[in-house]
Amino acid sequence: MRYELYYWPGIPGRGEFVRLALEDAGADYIDIAYDAETGPERVDQGLAFEHNPRPPFAPPYLRAGDIEVSHVANILQFLGPRFGLAPADEAGRLWCHGLQLTLTDFVAEIHDTHHPLGPGLYYEEQKAEAVRRSAVFLEQRLPKFLAYFEQVLAHNPNGDAWLVGNACSTADLCLFHVVAGLRYAFPKAMRQHAQAIPGVIELTENVAARPGIAAYLDSARRMAFNDNGIFRHYPELDATH
Repeated sequence: MRYELYYWPGIPGRGEFVRLALEDAGADYIDIAYDAETGPERVDQGLAFEHNPRPPFAPPYLRAGDIEVSHVANILQFLGPRFGLAPADEAGRLWCHGLQLTLTDFVAEIHDTHHPLGPGLYYEEQKAEAVRRSAVFLEQRLPKFLAYFEQVLAHNPNGDAWLVGNACSTADLCLFHVVAGLRYAFPKAMRQHAQAIPGVIELTENVAARPGIAAYLDSARRMAFNDNGIFRHYPELDATH
């Protein structure tokens, strides 16, 4: 099976969460994000009703033969069992999917720190609101989300190495990327919280050491964080105390 991942060129964005699962599994896939010349047009075609009878609202979306799946959590629910990145039992898969949806909420709140009034305005047009939003996020929401995943690890009956069961899942891969993005966007705040989340930190190290992920991180395929993506580093939004 050759997979096709459709996302905007030039930024890791939400496509990165899917990319990590494909890379970890050593899957055969085409990444439209690396086609800077025709990539945007190909993504747009897939979003248009005149070209696609069931277009997604937005990328990322994945094509696998005759199947097309949109939304990160939905795509990973599709790929996880195929790649051995999901529990074998239904209850475990649903729990994993629930964690993935919680990460989706987390990512949305992270994005809104720099675009609290919406993506239709440039950051500079909502900077004052972003400063205020970020202060609340760093004080209240960031520690709440991080503490939740720390507790998930601590209460996993199969050991505290992974979020679900005794093996790596798509949720672990995504938490790894969220933490990496937070370290880029809010380095001061993340240093302040590091001691409170030793399990989460260890999980990120375990993910980074997986053969497929280690090779990917060391390759040119891994896009650098930048100020056009979800995770953006604006010093004025980071912790000041």
